[in-house]
Amino acid sequence: MPRSMTGFARREAKLPWGTVIWEIRSVNHRYLEPSFRLPEDFREIEPGLRELIRKALQRGKVEAALSIQWEQEGEAELGINLGRVSQLARAAQQITEQLGDLAAPVNTLEILKWPGVMQKQEMDREALQQAVLNVFDEALKQLVEHRAREGAELEQFILQRLDAVSAQVVAVRARLPEILQSQRDKLQAKIATLQVDLDPERLEQEIALLAQKADVDEELDRLDTHVIEVKRSLKQTDSLGRRLDFLMQELNREANTLSSKSIVSETTQAAVELKVLIEQMREQVQNIE
Repeated sequence: MPRSMTGFARREAKLPWGTVIWEIRSVNHRYLEPSFRLPEDFREIEPGLRELIRKALQRGKVEAALSIQWEQEGEAELGINLGRVSQLARAAQQITEQLGDLAAPVNTLEILKWPGVMQKQEMDREALQQAVLNVFDEALKQLVEHRAREGAELEQFILQRLDAVSAQVVAVRARLPEILQSQRDKLQAKIATLQVDLDPERLEQEIALLAQKADVDEELDRLDTHVIEVKRSLKQTDSLGRRLDFLMQELNREANTLSSKSIVSETTQAAVELKVLIEQMREQVQNIE
């Protein structure tokens, strides 16, 4: 089944140490191109995030943003590294002894800003990162579901246009005998008007050449074949977008040939309608994974 490359997901999870919020957006792209906005403390989980995306998606430009709201109520939850504070206090005392009256008072808040003083949680770092990865995996599943829903809508749009293409093919095929007979009558009427004697065999040759030039059975057959192949491909998932894009090119090629062989306005009009339908499908196919 087709999946769109456009999607959005937001997953929020409240954990004992804080709230994890993931937002993922994806848009059209020729290849799979993920990018991340992560807090500095979580940079090292990026390879794991890329691996999860690689397993879930095939194409699209994917932007994922992580924000964490830490629970910071009370000294224990703040996770103050008292050992580091003691080290800083001793260092400050030594500096004060050296500078004497020139030394400025130690600011407690400045000590709290010192790297390593504040520990966001007294928990295993690996467990913390795994929890964030788990929430990301849930958000990624939401994104896949969103893309699948849009893909289902795109499939219906394409199927409707395919039915319209088939209707045009049926109409042109039904008119072909009438069109060829009309051209035959016009040629004979023109010869009669000119009042010239023409070898009957030569006349048949000219009519045969005209019929051959106007014969679009092969193009109509190929249009039918491509329509069937598009419908079959819509049931697949592997490289579906690229496959459909190729089939749209093939459909357009047959419509162009039909137009070039047209000898009456009805066929030309049908070829134009086919091109419009194919272009409408092609625009939607560009958004399929």
